[in-house]
Amino acid sequence: MDLHGIDLNLLVAFDALMAERNVTRAGIRIGRTQPAMSAALSRLRGLLGDELFIRSPNGLQPTPRAIDLAEPLGHALAEIQRTLDFTQTFDPTTSTATFSIALSDHPTFKVLPVLLNALREKAPGITLRIGSFTARDDAITLLDAGEADLTIGVPPSATGRILTRPLFEEHFVCVLRRTHPAASAALDLDTFLSLSHLLVSPENERFGLVDSALARMGHKRRLAVTLPNLYAAPPLIARSDLIATLMQGVVTASGHSHHLAIKPCPIAIDPVPFALAWHRRNDVHPAQRWFRDFIAGLDLA
Repeated sequence: MDLHGIDLNLLVAFDALMAERNVTRAGIRIGRTQPAMSAALSRLRGLLGDELFIRSPNGLQPTPRAIDLAEPLGHALAEIQRTLDFTQTFDPTTSTATFSIALSDHPTFKVLPVLLNALREKAPGITLRIGSFTARDDAITLLDAGEADLTIGVPPSATGRILTRPLFEEHFVCVLRRTHPAASAALDLDTFLSLSHLLVSPENERFGLVDSALARMGHKRRLAVTLPNLYAAPPLIARSDLIATLMQGVVTASGHSHHLAIKPCPIAIDPVPFALAWHRRNDVHPAQRWFRDFIAGLDLA
């Protein structure tokens, strides 16, 4: 028999007729009218080549063929129902799901250790497949291709298919080695401009947020070093006469803050937002929704 020609609704109707042995009551059971149930029975008879149910004074009586079908079809329908019900719920305590997550440089250090510890306690069977990206719009490529279920980084450019949720912000500080001559006093703009600077630019640009802010003020700084990697900056600053303007969280997570003098920036720089991003196709999936909520609820202070 060609399964492509079978309407699942016919099997549901058969199961109801077996239970009720009455066309009208069977229709009420599954929310169909009496004519619709009669039509379904007619189609079933044609499909299976058997009368299936014979009218009698005691209602519809199943034929031997119907009796043979009743138990396996009932089990099959129950299994389909369990499968569909399962997709609407998610139990993290018993799940063995795998999530693919891609993180930019800073969230790898700030979020990932906290996430792994929390999962070990709340969802020990879950597996993570970790990836990385550099440019913020690389996240769109990963999500479009299905290579990541979720990304964490600076929010990518707006698209209708990529959804985002704020996760945390990072404020900027200025750092020098602890024994730097300028470390003992407040950092004013003149001192800031007199020093040689290190710029972190994952995309290898020589003009960052600090340079934009200074340009608006009619100033320019001297860049001595440009780095692509955030976490290479703190140890280099700790061993040089350079100054760097870094996210506070990078300084803290780097493990080198005890070698550094941390100063408020003498110029106003907006904080950097970090966000969860996911493809719209994953938006309502229960496991994916739970995973996003779980990450959003982490204590990242």
